Amino acid sequence: MLNIIQLLPDSIANQIAAGEVVQRPASVVKELLENSVDAQAKTVQIIIRDAGKTLIQIIDDGIGMSETDARMSFERHATSKIRSSDDLFRIRTMGFRGEALASIAAIAQVELRTRRSDASRTNDELGTLIRMEGSELKTQESVSCLPGTNILVKNLFFNVPARRNFLKSNSVEMRHILDEFQRIALAHPEVAFSMYQNDSEVYNLQAGKLSRRIVDLFGKQYREQLAFCEEETPYVNVRGYIGKPEFARKTRGEQFFFVNSRFVKHNYLHHAVVGAYEGTIQDGFHPFYVLFIEIDPSHIDINIHPTKTEIKFDDERSVYAIVMAAVRKAVGVYNLTPSLDFDSNVNFLPVTPAPRRSSEEPLRSGQTEAKERSPLRPMSPAWSAEPSDHKAATGFDFPRKSAANWQALFEGLNTDETTTEDQNLFESTPPAENPSEAESVTLGSRVNKLVSSAVALEGTGAIIQVHNRYLVTSVQAGMLVIDQRRAYERVLYDQYQVALTKRNGVSQQLLFPKTVTVMPVDYNLALELRDDLTSLGFLFDEIGQNAFLIRGVPALSVGENEEELFANLLAQLREDTGRLKLERAEVLARSLARRSATRHQKQLAEPEQRALVDQLIASSNPSYTPNGEPITTILALDKLAGLFRS
Repeated sequence: MLNIIQLLPDSIANQIAAGEVVQRPASVVKELLENSVDAQAKTVQIIIRDAGKTLIQIIDDGIGMSETDARMSFERHATSKIRSSDDLFRIRTMGFRGEALASIAAIAQVELRTRRSDASRTNDELGTLIRMEGSELKTQESVSCLPGTNILVKNLFFNVPARRNFLKSNSVEMRHILDEFQRIALAHPEVAFSMYQNDSEVYNLQAGKLSRRIVDLFGKQYREQLAFCEEETPYVNVRGYIGKPEFARKTRGEQFFFVNSRFVKHNYLHHAVVGAYEGTIQDGFHPFYVLFIEIDPSHIDINIHPTKTEIKFDDERSVYAIVMAAVRKAVGVYNLTPSLDFDSNVNFLPVTPAPRRSSEEPLRSGQTEAKERSPLRPMSPAWSAEPSDHKAATGFDFPRKSAANWQALFEGLNTDETTTEDQNLFESTPPAENPSEAESVTLGSRVNKLVSSAVALEGTGAIIQVHNRYLVTSVQAGMLVIDQRRAYERVLYDQYQVALTKRNGVSQQLLFPKTVTVMPVDYNLALELRDDLTSLGFLFDEIGQNAFLIRGVPALSVGENEEELFANLLAQLREDTGRLKLERAEVLARSLARRSATRHQKQLAEPEQRALVDQLIASSNPSYTPNGEPITTILALDKLAGLFRS
C-alpha cells in the first residue's frame, strides 16, 4: 500500500497560513502599517483602490531593509523579532514583517521597494526591488529609490477566487480598513499618517499629541468632551482620555483599549470603565474612551488569538480595579455630571450644549461651567392636524382604513366568549422579558385580524396621557396602554417606507443651508445611499473632504438640528448595517423613524392624542415597532382588581 501522508507544497502551505493572517483587505492594511511603525517610520502614507481589492500601497520613511533581508522577509517563519522561545513572552513590537509578507504574497501580487536609511546606520546608495506572485519570486534587482519601504499589494485573492467572492461590498470593506487605520493612528500619535482612497484624500494626520489625534480622527466636536485620565502603579500604568457622560451612546464602537500600544478587545475591562461612570450614565450606554495600559509583557499573553486583539492578564482583577479607579478619578476631577436623556441612542435627539464662556473669561475658583440641556423642540406641525385629514397630518397620501368603534378591537379579550382562534393568537404572543410584565397581556396579531373592521375614535372614552410617555384609555377588557414614542415610531416607519418605495418623500428646504462634517466611513455611506436619502427628503451636496452642505431635510423632521440629524443618522446606519441582516433601505427607514419618534415624547393635545391612535390602528402592525418592541398592552380587569386585594 502506498504511503498517503505527504508534505504540502510551500505555495499551498502559504495559502493556508494566509487564511489566518489575511481575512480581508483590512488585514493586509493592519499588518503593513504595523510593520511600518516597527521600522521606526515618522511618516506613513497609505493608498487604497477599490476598497483594497485592486491595490493597497504603503509608503514609509523607516529604516528599510538590505537586499538579503528583503528577500528573506517573504520566507515562511522568517522574522527579525524572535530569537528564542522566551522572546514570545516579551513582545513589545507590532508585526512580524516576514510572516505577514509570506502570507500576503501567497494570495496576491506583491511589489516591494526598500532601501536602508541613515537610521539603520547604513545608508545604501541603491535599494532592492522584489516582485512576488502567488509565493513565486518573479523579479529581484537593485533599483534607485527613496530610503524606507514602498510596498504594493495588487489583486488580492487573485489565485483564490472562492475567497474573493466572500468579500463584502466596497463600502463594507472600506469601513473595516478605516477601523484598522484608526486604531493604529490612535496608538501612535507621534507618527504622521495620510490615507487616499481612489485618489481622494481621506485623512492627513500630523504628528502630535494624543488629544489632537483624537480630534483629527473623529471631529472637532470631540474637543469639548475629552477629559485626561492617568493612574500609575508599580504593576500597571493607565493613561488616556475619556468622554463626558452626556456624550455616551447606546451603541459601541468608539471605545479603544491599547495594551503596550497594541489595540485589544477586552469586555472585562470595558465593564470596569462603564462601572466607573455609575450614577452618571444610564444602563446600556457606553462612554467614549481611548485608554493606554502599560504593563510588563511577562504579565500578559497575547498569543491566544491569531490577530492578537485578545489578551490575558495574569492578574485581571488588579488591572480591573486600577482601570476603574483611574476613570472614576477622572470623572470626579473634571466634575462630569450630565443631565440624563433616557431612551436615546446615536440616532436620537442630541444635546444642545450650553453657551460657552469666552476663552478670555477664566473661571473663578470653585466655579464650574453650567451643563444644561435644551428642552425638547415643539412637535412637528405634521402631528397637529385633525385625524380626519391624514395627508395633511402626515405629509403622505397614507391609505386610511375604516376605524369606527375601535374598542371593538379588544372585545372578547379575557372573557368566556374568546374563540379558539383568538386563544391561539394570544398564546403566540412573545413572552414578557421581565417578571413584572407577566401580569399584562401584550396584543399579538389579533389587532391585525380585526383592524379592517375598526372605525373612527369619535364617541369613545377619554384618552389620558401619563408622564408624556403613555396614552391610557378604557376598553371592554380593561385598560389599554399605548407607548407614545413607539406608536410614533411605527407610524413614521410606515410613512418612510412609502417614501422609499414611491420615491416621493417630502423635503423641507432650508432657508440657510447647513454644513456638516462626518467621519470618512460615514461620508462614503452617504454617497452610497444618496438615492434613498433623497427619497426620504434629504437634499445635500459634497463640498469638500468628508463634508456636506445640507439643503433640505424630510418634512417630518422639521425643527430638529439638521447637522446632528444627518450625522447621527449616518452613524446609526453604520452600526445597524453591521448588526442587522437587512437591506440598506429597510435599515434606513428603521433608523430615521426611531430617531424622529423621540422628539414626540412630549405633552400632546387631545386632537394629537386621537390622531396618533387613529394612525397607529391604520398602520401595518399596530402591535409592534419595526424592531419588535411591543407598542400596546392590556391591563385586564381581573388583574386590576387583584391590585386592591389585601
